[in-house]
Parts: sequence; C-alpha cells; structure tokens
Amino acid sequence: MTVNIVAFGNERDVLSEDSQQSSLMWSYLRRSALISEIDSSPSAEHARSPVTTEYQACIFGNVRLVVHDCPLWDIFDSDWYTSRSLIGGADIIVIKYSVNDKTSFQDLKDSYVPMIKKALNHCSVPVIISAVGARKNAVPCTCPLCTLDRRSCVTTSEGVQLAKEFGATYLELHALNDFYIQKYFGGVLEYFMIQSLNQKSSEKMKKRKKAQKCHRVQPPQLEQPEKMPILKGEASHYDSDLHNLLFCCQCADVAFYSEDSSKVVEAHKVILCSVSHVFMLLFDVKSPADIHDPSILRTAQSLFAVEAGAGLPAPHGVPPCSVPVRVVVKDSVFCSCLSDILHFIYSGAFQWERLEEDIKKKLKDSEKTEHVLEKVKCILKTPGKQVNSLRDCQSHQIKRLYSTSLRLFFNTPVLADVIFTIQGATVPAHRAVLVARCEVMAAMFNGNYLEANSILVPVYGVSKDTFLSFLEYLYTDSCCPASILQAMSLLICAEMYQVMRLQHICELYIITQLQSMPSRELASTSLSIVSLLKKAKFHNSDCLSTWLLHFIATNYLIFSQKPEFQDLSGAWLCLPYLLSPALGHCHHKGTVQMSGKLQLRYFKATILIPETKAKIKYFVYTYFYMQNFINEWDSLSSVSKSALMDCQTCLRFQWVFVYPVSSA
Repeated sequence: MTVNIVAFGNERDVLSEDSQQSSLMWSYLRRSALISEIDSSPSAEHARSPVTTEYQACIFGNVRLVVHDCPLWDIFDSDWYTSRSLIGGADIIVIKYSVNDKTSFQDLKDSYVPMIKKALNHCSVPVIISAVGARKNAVPCTCPLCTLDRRSCVTTSEGVQLAKEFGATYLELHALNDFYIQKYFGGVLEYFMIQSLNQKSSEKMKKRKKAQKCHRVQPPQLEQPEKMPILKGEASHYDSDLHNLLFCCQCADVAFYSEDSSKVVEAHKVILCSVSHVFMLLFDVKSPADIHDPSILRTAQSLFAVEAGAGLPAPHGVPPCSVPVRVVVKDSVFCSCLSDILHFIYSGAFQWERLEEDIKKKLKDSEKTEHVLEKVKCILKTPGKQVNSLRDCQSHQIKRLYSTSLRLFFNTPVLADVIFTIQGATVPAHRAVLVARCEVMAAMFNGNYLEANSILVPVYGVSKDTFLSFLEYLYTDSCCPASILQAMSLLICAEMYQVMRLQHICELYIITQLQSMPSRELASTSLSIVSLLKKAKFHNSDCLSTWLLHFIATNYLIFSQKPEFQDLSGAWLCLPYLLSPALGHCHHKGTVQMSGKLQLRYFKATILIPETKAKIKYFVYTYFYMQNFINEWDSLSSVSKSALMDCQTCLRFQWVFVYPVSSA
C-alpha cells in the first residue's frame, strides 16, 4: 500500500544567510523514527521535471511513502499537466511558505491556491499549510507609497485566514528542529497518513466483498411488504344529498298548489319544519302558544292554507307519504318563486345573493322582488329576532339547513312515516331523510317492495343501539362510537346499507383507538384483534383489514401469546375471495348468471327468478343467525326454494336472508 504526499512552496528564508538550509520534507524524512529505507535518487519523472524532487521511503514497516517536493511555483505556469497529475494522485498536500517572504505568500494566495482548488475538484484530500521561520520585523510600514512592506513578515492571522478559506490545517514552525519537525509537523502528517491508509483499506475491502459477491450464489429476493394504508376522511355530501331530494321528489309528503289549483312543487315536511317555525305551525308540529312571535303566526296565515281533508289518515296499509298534504299558496307572486325558494332552503349552503338574483330575473320588478324576499325572511326568521338588512341575513339571523337541523326529529314520532321494528322495540323515522342519505333505503322504499307500502319495517342482523347510531348519522352526518366493538358493529351496518363515508369513519375510529393503546394494555385487553380482522375481511373493509394485519405483525410478540392467534390462518385472510367461483369471478358490484335460472346481483340488488317472476331481496351478513333465514324459508314458494338451492355454494360461505316481495 502506498501513501503519496505532494509538497508545494519554498520555506527557505530569503533574508537568511544560510543558503544550505534543508527543506521541510527532507528534514522530516531524516528525523522521523518511523521512516526507513529513504531513497532520494532522481527518477525518470524527476528527469522530465527538474523542478520536482521525489523521495521514496518506507513507513509503518511495510507502507511505501512517495513524496514529491516542488519548491518552485513555476510548475503551475510551465507544466500545468504535470502539476494537475501530481495533485490528482496525492493523498496529502503540504503547502509551505516563509513567514518573512510576503511577496511569495501574496502570489500563493492570489494565483496558486485557486489553481490547486480547481485541480482538486472538490476531492476530500487533507491539506496542511505550514508557515516556516521566525519573523524578523514585527511592525510593518504603514506608508501607502512605501515598498518596504513587501519585505515585511506574514502575520499569523493572514495564514489562519488562508487555511480557513482553503479548509486546511494551519501550522507554524518557528524552526526546523526536532520538536517542530518530529512532534509538531510529524504528528499531524502521520495522523493524516493513518487516515488515508484506513480509507484505502476500507475501499479495498469493499471491492473485495463486491468481487466475492459477484461470484457468490445470490439468495432469493423477497418482495417488500405492503405499506401501511393511509386512511383519508371522505368529504361530507350532506348538503348535496338533501338538495338532490328536492329533484327526485321521492317520498314527498306535501304538495304546494296555486290558488287556481295547479300544482307548483312537492316537498317534504321534515325538511321544511327543520328550518322554519312557519311550517311547524302549518303542519301542527308546534302550536301558536309554543311560538312567542306574532309575526310568524301572521306569516303562516297570510301565505299558506292547508286544504280541508288533506290531513285525513291514509287507508289501511298505505303509508302517509303516499297521500301528500295539499297546501295552497295564497300569494301569487310568492307562489311563482316558490321553486327557487325551496332550492335555496334545501341547498343548505347560504346563497342569499344568488336567490335574490334568481327572483329578480324571474319577476323583473324591484317592488315584487323586495316583497318576496321579505316573505322569505319572515319564513326563515328566528322567533324574537328582527331581520332588516342583508347583514342580518349573512350573520345567520335567519335559519338554514344545518347538519344539526334534523336532530330535532331524530328518534321521535313527530312527522314520522315509517317505524322500524328491531329486537322487540320500535324506532320511528322519516322516509325523506333515509331516501336522501342512503341509496339502499332509497331502493327499498321505491318500487314493488313490501317496505314501499308498509309502515312497519323489520330490521334483522343488527342491534337496536347500532341501528340507532346508524340513523343518527343519517340525520346529523356525525357519529360518536362508544367503543371499538360498537364502531365495528356500526361498520357492519354501514356496509350492509352501503354508506361508505360512515364505514370510513368507523375504520378511522378503530385505527385511532388501537394506535393509542400502550403495549401493556394490548397484552391485557380482552378485545380480540384477530376477530376484528376477520370481520373486516368478511365485510370488504380492505383498508382496515390490511392495517390490522400490519398492526398484528408489528406487535407480534404480544399477539402470538394470545389463544385467538392460532385462528389467524390463510383461510380467513382469503375469505372474501371464496365467493369468486360461485359468483363467476365477479366479487364486486355487478350482475352474474347462476345455473341458468338465477340472476344474482352481489350488492344492494335483487335475485330474479324468471319462472315465477318473483323478486327476492337479500342482504349479506357476518355472523347472521341462521334462524332468521329459516323463519322466512316457509314463506317462499316451492319454485323459489328450488331456485335458491342452486345457490348452495354461496350459502356455504355466507348466510343469506331472503324474503319475497311479490310473486306471480
């Protein structure tokens, strides 16, 4: 192994009478106890470049040391290629100058140091700057025209500044004796030699390992595990759901008519009453004694009139929503703008300026426009407060459709038109809210289904508390599970009714709660994470199931000691895909043909049996009691039973609850 040292500069004192003064590098080689077998004979390179002296020796026993000493800076001017080659092959660079030759120091600083930096090209080669000699004159001349300053000494601060700019180590050698040569300069130089040898040994070892690795049989490369899924909350579409309800007019229970008995628009009592005390009076939700504001009573009496007989009870078995209440709008100008006003109410977003522009375009009369806007303010005003200006409207002095507006009607029989029976209890609800917020409910209450023409609707497979939490989300767009198990039950209910945002909220709640558990609580808790994983897989909650797998793997030492860890087999992890053969490899939403008799749609759809033209609606559950299926089995016809028996492959993996809606 070889260490190459390149030394530049002349350290001889120009004021000294001793012209035979030894150079710094030669003095070190002669005096150092670590140097042996010194050879200073001129080499071929020395013959080509007489300004360079080459020394060869051995250091640390068997390490070859090569020193190129260049006392003249002219090598950079006369032979740039040679100087660049020397710097490129150097392991250590030594720059030396005499402290009494400021002219040479100034040339070094201005001309040659930039050349050395350029030749190094950002290489990490250690550099030692050595200031040699004792200063002759300590106080330089301050006359600006005097030339004696060229002969003044180089100060310590100038040398330190040069070393700082170069990133080098600065040494001052007042004499070339044993102390300064061996202990001071030699100690620093030998330190850099050891660092260079260590670096070369490391690089040599890396090359050897790389060469051995190329000839070695490579082990199989394992795929990187999937990253932890990132769950992002889905944006709320509460306002758009209720606004779309006005367009579809499904489950409308009030119809507005003009005075000439022509229908203007249909609406929903529960939506109107949630934002207006005028409509609460109109539909008997509140009495005049409950509202201590005479202006609201005058507005209700002057604008609307409920036709006699419109509030009669519906025929037996027919829900109230099929017989809308007829409301006559007494004000013809207000009636012409009623559709725009209802769009403003249903939108939820406060767009008073847009409503004002729409009414202006329709009426094209400023007085009529002002009249209609005043009526809207009276309808939407809060009792006991005055609304006189646009600023009052923008400061929420008038009511609007918030996510909390419908909380007043949650789980109350007021204006309810459907009653769910669950676990022996009854839960009142409003079809308009359910249809607007849940697509499965919209399909269930529309068409030729039993629920569409029935007030009592049974609910199976979920508990009453879970179903109430589900309904609370539909009404208020928020949910607060009390525990992880309740959140999982709510997730199952949300997946059953295909409310994806609620499902994501439950997933995020479960993950947040598990992440906050310390290791001691995870080890002692009775909560089965494996059971949560099974349910998440079964109910197509891919993000949660993937996260739970990572969570179990991360806390392997804890979960491997639990009994349920033995149930974590490949069969459970692949359970959602077991249905693929039965469904014709169409696991997700879509329609597949089964056995030529049965058309099965996997999510929120129907099974159609052509022979009997019977529609059978079904839901897919986890841990669903088979008794619910047996109870309804007797109500099916023999043809329907034989058709369903062709689904036995599907029934083997998931329990299916079916009941007939209509039959031929």
